[in-house]
Amino acid sequence: MHRAYPGGENTLRHLLSVAANGDTIRVMPGVHRGHTFDIRTSITLLGQPGAVIDAASTGSSILLVNADDVAIRNLTIRNVAVSYVDDNAAIKVIQRQRVAITNCRIENGFFAIYLSKSSNCRVTGNTIIGTERDESNSGNGIHAWTCRDILVSDNSVSGHRDGIYFEFMRHGTVMRNHSWRNARYGLHFMFSDSCSYKTNTFEYNGAGVAVMYSKWIEMFDNNFQHNWGPTSYGLLLKDITDGHLRGNRFVHNSVAIHGEQASRILMHNNTFVRNGYGLRILGGCELNTITNNAFDGNTFDVTTGTRESNNLFRENYWSAYDGYDLDRDGYGDVPYHPVRLYALLVEQMPSAVILMHTAFITILDLTERIIPTMTPETLVDSKPLMRPSTMQP
Repeated sequence: MHRAYPGGENTLRHLLSVAANGDTIRVMPGVHRGHTFDIRTSITLLGQPGAVIDAASTGSSILLVNADDVAIRNLTIRNVAVSYVDDNAAIKVIQRQRVAITNCRIENGFFAIYLSKSSNCRVTGNTIIGTERDESNSGNGIHAWTCRDILVSDNSVSGHRDGIYFEFMRHGTVMRNHSWRNARYGLHFMFSDSCSYKTNTFEYNGAGVAVMYSKWIEMFDNNFQHNWGPTSYGLLLKDITDGHLRGNRFVHNSVAIHGEQASRILMHNNTFVRNGYGLRILGGCELNTITNNAFDGNTFDVTTGTRESNNLFRENYWSAYDGYDLDRDGYGDVPYHPVRLYALLVEQMPSAVILMHTAFITILDLTERIIPTMTPETLVDSKPLMRPSTMQP
């Protein structure tokens, strides 16, 4: 059955209270005031062009989904009340299955879309715009806690604490999203295993993406760019095992990848262009394979906090490599040590960055290459590429 109403909070509440499973409620054009609209049957809530639900920053969450098999489409929802006690959201889904939120526009949502203990839900094609508050005064754009089999695709998210947030997720998929200008992370996930993140763009965030305390993660063909700041990075890998990074592009980040306690990660066919640091491998990073990547024009391609390295570097392109290829097989005849002595000095004494581009540093690095004394002997690319195979125009 299709039901439509011309407007008014009481009318919408009434239709939701009498709707039967399988009904479609059409929200007609105009601004409809109110909050705490409770959806308790398996319906489709369909906005017509120009339909807006506005809570005027009062009350609690706006749409509360308390049924399985609910679809919410083509609505504009705005002005959720800020609360430091409750996680108010434009759309809140608790312990539900097969909820689809599609082509909605959420403005000033505090938390925009909030999923908890739910499964087989789809969040696709939405535009989510926050007010760019600081971390302590904003919620997340798309928030999923203790969920399974969640698809987040083709959304644009900006102006929140974290653009997309996963915690205790299993089998989550994040695809083709644009997460930008968020206060903390473009994507933040913790304790979330067997998830994949593909073809997303994370830019101009406090930091790009944080992957923490997780395993069996795939990150393919994403763009990490313009994530700048003294504690910023494109991608943080912390306490993560058995990951696969392929085809990602890191451009103009303070640090492209920052790794701590990251093990058994395969990184290949990624591109690192004009970052401050390309790859920081700090404590507990072991048994990682870094191959067939391109490092071009970074201030420091690789840095580490130890003289020992139990990671494999092989067949990467290094723009700073000045070796030769006499047999013309495409690989340098001389192994390449990508860690500069100056990079180690900056790690130990950050104020040493003031000496960058001075003749003293040039001589220091050259001397270390000739007679290595401090840089890690085992961190070496034994077969560096002479030409990049992963660079994009």
